[in-house]
Amino acid sequence: MRFQPLSVAKLLDRLEAIYGPQQPCWPVDPYEFLIWWYCGYPASDVACSRGWNALASQVGVAPQKILAASQARLAAALKGSGMFPETRAMRLQEVARCVQDEYGGDLRAALVGRLNEVRKKLKRFHSIGDPGADRILLFGHLAALAAVPSNCAHVLVRIESGREGKDYRATYRTAQTLIEAEVPSQFHARERAYLLLKQHGQQICKSTKPNCEACPIHEHCAYFIRHNPAHARST
Repeated sequence: MRFQPLSVAKLLDRLEAIYGPQQPCWPVDPYEFLIWWYCGYPASDVACSRGWNALASQVGVAPQKILAASQARLAAALKGSGMFPETRAMRLQEVARCVQDEYGGDLRAALVGRLNEVRKKLKRFHSIGDPGADRILLFGHLAALAAVPSNCAHVLVRIESGREGKDYRATYRTAQTLIEAEVPSQFHARERAYLLLKQHGQQICKSTKPNCEACPIHEHCAYFIRHNPAHARST
């Protein structure tokens, strides 16, 4: 099999042909995303969505609803969506209190100004780093950033270069650079890239033990060829 590299744009087209168009399963409003994020632990689409649905039906997600509820009631709503429901109940009230007291109940309206300052506001929330902030800003349509799924930063780097560095920040930044170079700075285009890379990383190109043999695009993947040189020599 001869190695056939693809541009990022064509690679995304191939992934979309395989997985179909993708849509976010999380709330895109910045405040609601933070609440959703703390609704499950370990955080995953399934766990967070399960906790979010329980919270919305049993308590409500607005800041005043969360602040009016006891932590015991919040924890009870979150019990079925993962570990440490009491800690997550506390996180929910921390977010709600900050948004209510400091931002007048409207986090989105507060996320204006210089990008570094906006990121700082988001990163003050527990477990939100640059990847999380980029995700919030992209899907909230506040900045068309080259956001990369935090647990799938390796995907594009593997495909393009055949290897991934041991430094997570460097890997994340390399993936961002690849997206910035070839994906238009438009919300739809960069959301599409994020979602397709996330889907491929969760389904096939996992961080450990990627299922390269079953990957439908391995003829375009430098990582696969590097680890399976016999395929590169075959025709």
